[in-house]
Amino acid sequence: MRFRHPDGSIVHLSYCTNVHPAETLDGVRTQLRDHCEPVRRRLGRDRLGIGLWLAREAARVLINDPAELRALRAELDSRGLEVVTLNGFPYEGFGADEVKYRVYRPDWTEPERLAHTTDLARLLAALLPDDVTEGTISTLPLAWRTPYDTEPAAARTARAALTTLAQRLDALAELTGKSIRIGLEPEPGCTVETTADAIAPLTEVGHERVGICVDTCHLATSFEDPDTALDALTAAGIPVVKSQLSAALHAEHPHLPEVRTALAAFAEPRFLHQTRTSTAAGLRGTDDLDEAVAGGALPDSTPWRAHFHVPLHAPPAPPLTSTLPVLRATLARLVGGPVPLTRHLEVETYTWQALPAELRPRTRTQLADGIAAELTLARDLLVDLGLKELP
Repeated sequence: MRFRHPDGSIVHLSYCTNVHPAETLDGVRTQLRDHCEPVRRRLGRDRLGIGLWLAREAARVLINDPAELRALRAELDSRGLEVVTLNGFPYEGFGADEVKYRVYRPDWTEPERLAHTTDLARLLAALLPDDVTEGTISTLPLAWRTPYDTEPAAARTARAALTTLAQRLDALAELTGKSIRIGLEPEPGCTVETTADAIAPLTEVGHERVGICVDTCHLATSFEDPDTALDALTAAGIPVVKSQLSAALHAEHPHLPEVRTALAAFAEPRFLHQTRTSTAAGLRGTDDLDEAVAGGALPDSTPWRAHFHVPLHAPPAPPLTSTLPVLRATLARLVGGPVPLTRHLEVETYTWQALPAELRPRTRTQLADGIAAELTLARDLLVDLGLKELP
């Protein structure tokens, strides 16, 4: 979906396909047929943006077979789908029964991460619509904090990899005329947990094609104030390459038994749901929601937030809620001013099938309805901010 900002530039809105597990190219094609095109039809649009997730196996097939890449591009066109952004964070296995800590490997100290991201950049340059010259890729925020934070050489290795990537992106732009930018995506528990944590390493890399991806669920989980975060990035000259529109789980009164019971329903075995609370002494947290719910690990006199991407249009029932207000405030800063801070927005609720059983979509139709409802909410927010939806 495309929108014209009051300054005349185009802002793209998509939804991320990592909600549909697929490791192979055939699986990706099935996604396009069974999920993406039906969502487009529900929205009544001739064209729908998707934030494509390509697992390592699918990416390698496309890199090694130009005919397969041309065929994928043709299929996107025929189904009314366009790709201006990729989710390069998960490497493989995102549809596994248990993902947890595996999603952080390989990290930016390992050569596989650089090789995969380079492949994704080459693929995105080929998949961009003919009238679009800029693509974006979100990626792992360097590494999970351990053992990275205790290895002196880790930061140097990661910085060198990002510098090499930036040089390759420059060469790709010269070759193709397409500018691909990479955004580190701060996430609780990682060595870059907050936007503030991103400033130093990105300043050291010092390249316009390497910036930040602001995920509004992660921002909220870490209790970051959107204005403070974005002001600091602007002052440091760090570009917001893209933003993922998502909402975290919020518990205002975690000391109450009924709140603990409600939170426990969201503690599930597939993904990590890092949980945080902001105290007078600073941010406190656990790696997963079940650790917090069990008691003793977190103070419960202040609100808790958990890294669980809840559907934008359907916050959980009381006594829980979502951090949609943080998304609204962030979006207003990102695209509500005289010039947009980013032009690529991506709805990323990948946890539909991890919701408590009674909230999960039971059919492809229900899932498509839910994703379309999320995109409708995002569209309405953009229109309210003065952007004009384009055909």
